[in-house]
Amino acid sequence: MTIAVASRSFSRNATLRAELLQRYPGARFNLTDRVLPRGELVDFLRGHEKAITGLETLDAPVFSAVPEVRVVSKYGVGLDTIDLDAARRHGVAIRWTPGVNRQAVAELAILMMIALSRQLVPLAREVGEGVWRQPGGRQLSSAIVGILGCGQVGQQVARICRAFGSTVLAHDIVSYDEFYRAHSVTPVTRAHLLRESDIVSIHVPLDAATRGMIGARELNAMKPTAFLVNTARGGIVDEEALKRALIGGEIAGAAADVFNVEPPADRELLTLPNFLATPHIGANTWEAALAMGRAAIEGLDDPSREIALAK
Repeated sequence: MTIAVASRSFSRNATLRAELLQRYPGARFNLTDRVLPRGELVDFLRGHEKAITGLETLDAPVFSAVPEVRVVSKYGVGLDTIDLDAARRHGVAIRWTPGVNRQAVAELAILMMIALSRQLVPLAREVGEGVWRQPGGRQLSSAIVGILGCGQVGQQVARICRAFGSTVLAHDIVSYDEFYRAHSVTPVTRAHLLRESDIVSIHVPLDAATRGMIGARELNAMKPTAFLVNTARGGIVDEEALKRALIGGEIAGAAADVFNVEPPADRELLTLPNFLATPHIGANTWEAALAMGRAAIEGLDDPSREIALAK
């Protein structure tokens, strides 16, 4: 059995490489430190029966070009880069383990909430420049935090916010009533969440239903003192609308770890004083990398991790 590891993050992790090579001695790794574009990805996958992928785009042209690939095991939890319908049509099994990076992403979301609430980044920069300014801030403990999407990561964010003492609202198309009761989380409509929250934290997947979910109308519905945090996927937030809302004072600030195009090119947005940007590091911790990588290794041989693809 031949294995190709397209994921650059997996490939540069010495521990994961060693663990995979124990099971599959001939595994091939992407050591370019780049997300492979379609042509290079096809060349890389050619001749292999199974693959581990990360941010690479797997669509109908790729599946058609490498019919020998029968199993794809996902490094990470986002499935927006894989055309699941095309995988089904080409008979490719997609294997995936949800929730393996939830702690790392949740901690970054909490960090962003606190950084925005206390103006941490601009104040730290000012001190380095010789400016001594002490504006007011607010505590997470007194904030109303709205969790938009209460799956694995959203639930972990809710738990941590409740430990701080925050009031937590949640909205999801799936009912998590048992979780809500156990952790004193109040389920509400999306409109109510946007209107009432001091901090809105996004934790939905990127798909046709969520692309552009947060646009000008939604931002205008938020409090002018509110903050928006996105550690989910780029494309969920309309970045142009967000920029206008930040400049116009429709919301107080925002933080994003993900962008519609990465790396982002809108310097005007990136340099706004009330915007905090990080380079898609939500799952980029040692612990999360090992958890995601080991789950991907297991997925190569574990049919129970296969996504049921609709016919």
